[in-house]
Amino acid sequence: MESYNIIIVGAGMAGLCAAVEATSNNVRVLILEKENEIGGSSLLSGRYMAFADTDIQRQEGIRDSTEILVNDMLSIGEGSNERALVEAYGKHQQETYQWLVQNGVQFHAVQAVSGHSVPRGHQITPKQAIERLFMLAESNSNVTFILNADVKRLRKNKDGKVSEVLYRKDGKEFTAIAEDGVIIASGGFSRSETLLNAFAPQLKGALRIGGNGNLGDGIKLAWEQGAWMRDFPFLKGTYGFHPSADGPRKSQGLVFYKGAIIINEEAKRFVNESISYKSIGTKALEQPNGITYQIWDQAIMNESVHGDALYDFKKLLDLGLIEHANSLNELARKINVPENNLNETIQTYNIDVNKGLDRHFGRSTLTHNFGKLKTISEGPFYGMRTTVAMLATYAGIAVDEHARVLNPYHEPINGLYAAGESVGGFHGAGYMTGSSLGKAAIFGRIAVRTALANIPVTK
Repeated sequence: MESYNIIIVGAGMAGLCAAVEATSNNVRVLILEKENEIGGSSLLSGRYMAFADTDIQRQEGIRDSTEILVNDMLSIGEGSNERALVEAYGKHQQETYQWLVQNGVQFHAVQAVSGHSVPRGHQITPKQAIERLFMLAESNSNVTFILNADVKRLRKNKDGKVSEVLYRKDGKEFTAIAEDGVIIASGGFSRSETLLNAFAPQLKGALRIGGNGNLGDGIKLAWEQGAWMRDFPFLKGTYGFHPSADGPRKSQGLVFYKGAIIINEEAKRFVNESISYKSIGTKALEQPNGITYQIWDQAIMNESVHGDALYDFKKLLDLGLIEHANSLNELARKINVPENNLNETIQTYNIDVNKGLDRHFGRSTLTHNFGKLKTISEGPFYGMRTTVAMLATYAGIAVDEHARVLNPYHEPINGLYAAGESVGGFHGAGYMTGSSLGKAAIFGRIAVRTALANIPVTK
C-alpha cells in the first residue's frame, strides 16, 4: 500500500495546477486519471481564462481591475454565488496568471466574451497549457501519474480523516494513502444521463459533448463522505454550438457577441443576446422544436477572428456550417423561416439600434456591459443554425475559500478538498466565460496549500 502526501483525482486543469503547485513543496503526489490521457474536459474548453489588469490588457489599452472582475462575476451569478469563493478568485487571480506565464502557459490575445464588462478573456491553446503543466509535474521525481485508474471509493482513517483512496486499474483493486489530503478534481457530469435526468430534466434536448469521463465520479465520492452540494438548480446548457457538435468536431460560434441577433423558426427574436450564453441556452430550449438561428450581415462577418474557437466565423463558413445569401428573403428561404417575419424582425431591430433602445428585450450592449450595438443591413447576410450543448455542468461539491469540502453544516470534512468543475457555489445562476479554467487553476493551487498547512478541523 503506497503512501503519499497528496492524492489528486483527475488530471485536467485543476488537477495539473495542483500537481505543479505541490512540486514546489517537495512532497510526494499521486495523480489518478480515469481516462487513458490527461486533460479531460479542459481540452474541450472555449480557450479562455478570465484575469484582470494583466500586461496583455494594458498593452491593448484596456482598463480593468480585480474589483470590476469580482463585481462582474457576482452580477452574472445574480447574487447566488458564494461571495467568499468569488473574492478568493479575485484575491489570487493576478498571482495565478503570473504563475501560469512563468510556468510556460502561453496567452495569445484578449477578447470580450460572455459576462465581461471589458475584454478580459485571455486566450490560451488548451492542449499547449495542459501539456506544459503535465510536463512540469511529471518531470518531478516526487510526482506519480497513473492513467486508466478508476477511483471507486474514499475511506476515512481511525481519526476520521479522509485518507484512503481505492482505485481500480487493469482489473485489479488498489489502495493508496494520502497523509495530508485528497483533492477531487475529476470534472463534472455532463455525460451522466443518470445525474442529468435527476437534476436537470429540462436539458434533455441539449447535445452531450463533455469529456467522456465526466460522469460525476468525484461528486459521488464526496457525497459519500457527507459533502453538501451547490448550484444544481442553476444547471444550464451552453448556447452557440452547431448541431453537428455532437460529432468529432465541436463547432461553436458566438456571433451574437459581435452583433448578431438570435431568432427561432418563426424568425422572431426571443432573448436579449448580450446575456450569458448559459441563460440564452435556457431560452433556446423553450423555442418551437428547439430550432434557433444566429443572423448577421457582412459588417459583422468582418469581425471574424482567425483561429479563435468562438469567433472564427469564416472557418465555420468554409466548413459549410453557415448559410449566406445576397438578400434577407433568399436567406430566409435557405434556412426555412418566413420571409416576411425575418424582414420585419431585422427592420424592427435596426430601428431600435439606431434609436439606442431595444424595445422588446432591452439589449444595450454586445456582451454584458461591453460593446456598441450594430445594425444588420450590409449584405450579404448570414445564418447559422445554433443549438444548446452540455459541455460542462458547473454544479457540485460545496467548498469554502480554502478549497475544503464542506458538509451540510458548513463544516470542513477533514482531509478532503475539491477544485475545478466538480465544485459548486462559485458561478451561481450565471456564467462568465473564462472563469471555469480560471477557477480550476486558482483553486487547484489553493487546495494544495491548504492541505499542506494541516489546518486542524474542529466540529
